[in-house]
Amino acid sequence: TLIKAQNNRLYNYNQIGWYNYFGTFKLHNKISLHTEYQFRRTNFITNWQQGLLRVGLNYQIHQSTQIRIGYGNIETFSYGKIPINKFGKTFTENRSFVVVTTNHNINKLEISHRYMLEQRWLGQFKDSAAKHEDYFSYSNRVRYQIRLQIPLNKTDSLNQKQFYIATYNELFVGFGKNVVESVFDQNRIGALIGYRINKHIKFELGYLNQLVHLNRRVNNKNIFQSNQGVILNLNFNY
Repeated sequence: TLIKAQNNRLYNYNQIGWYNYFGTFKLHNKISLHTEYQFRRTNFITNWQQGLLRVGLNYQIHQSTQIRIGYGNIETFSYGKIPINKFGKTFTENRSFVVVTTNHNINKLEISHRYMLEQRWLGQFKDSAAKHEDYFSYSNRVRYQIRLQIPLNKTDSLNQKQFYIATYNELFVGFGKNVVESVFDQNRIGALIGYRINKHIKFELGYLNQLVHLNRRVNNKNIFQSNQGVILNLNFNY
């Protein structure tokens, strides 16, 4: 972990590893259940960064458009030289969300857009002696992700094995009275190589760059985390 100062900013650098499970299970013709757990670590694997659990209900509006409503429970740990919580404590976040995803193709290139609105309740501590959250502050956040994916080998069936590469960029913007430093919350850039075993299962491995703007200052300086590392996704779709 390294800290660098730049004008009125402090940058904290961390090495991360995100190991993620995503599962979708069809319940009806247009309705499916989304399940997800993200095992997020620092120093690639040795220490906790976050644990994130999400569940949701999908409705397929159109062949290329899906809406999801859901709930998330997130545990954020004290990591890095400048932790997110000013007392250096682990805190819980409860979150509800609505997601709209659209997809389209340009020749072999698959393009997806994801629009997300989150309602967030973040655990807060009144002082360093508190052992548990004293209250939860409410804030909102919108997210937009664009993802590009292209196959590396031609297949005629979803049941055939396929390699592909993908890249994505996601912007996070917070708003509401409890967002005090900046509406810019974070940005994520990823580059992946994927392998589809069949129409139900695929793996992805790649690089992740996460830039996080903390919602507080240290010595009157804005705090940014620059987190870089590996990401591994396991996707089930039934």
